[in-house]
Amino acid sequence: MPEPWKVVSSTLDKFYRVFSLRTDRAVSPRTGKEHSFFILESFSWVNVIPVTPKNEIVLVRQYRHGIQDVTLEIPGGLVEYHDNPQTAAVRELYEETGYRASEIISLGYVHPNPAIQNNRCYTFVAKNAVLSGRQEQDEKEDIEVLLKPMDSIPALIRDREITHALVLAAFYRFYMEYQGNKNKIGVYQ
Repeated sequence: MPEPWKVVSSTLDKFYRVFSLRTDRAVSPRTGKEHSFFILESFSWVNVIPVTPKNEIVLVRQYRHGIQDVTLEIPGGLVEYHDNPQTAAVRELYEETGYRASEIISLGYVHPNPAIQNNRCYTFVAKNAVLSGRQEQDEKEDIEVLLKPMDSIPALIRDREITHALVLAAFYRFYMEYQGNKNKIGVYQ
């Protein structure tokens, strides 16, 4: 069975607003040889699946510069240094959509890319999400809010209208919980 590698040095190379680049030197327990690894350090992220009392999912459509295209997603963002994941989920839901929820339910987390990243992406369900204000977008956001029936989400994924990997992971967790425990996630009325 593979074992963790011993890190012999770690150097912060460069800090950017949303992540840092770090170089680690680590020794292979199998070969005893030392190797360099480049790590993107980042705050953790949150994704929120808002479900309205009518069992609609609140989605956001926004431009993503990495692919230079518009994507269909769920609200989400950074867990800032003063936040915990649930606080960040509540904040991001409101800022991106203007919606608030009666309850926030954790579905756990995934490691976005453990080969080169050190963070987690937490997923929450926002139960009984209702519009309660205006979006509070920052200068780099231009977000359209859409409502889609819960039962239309699998088709949006199948038809490749939703392609963001972390959003797909969130919906995977959602449907695993939804199918396995309708009392916890199911109908939100």
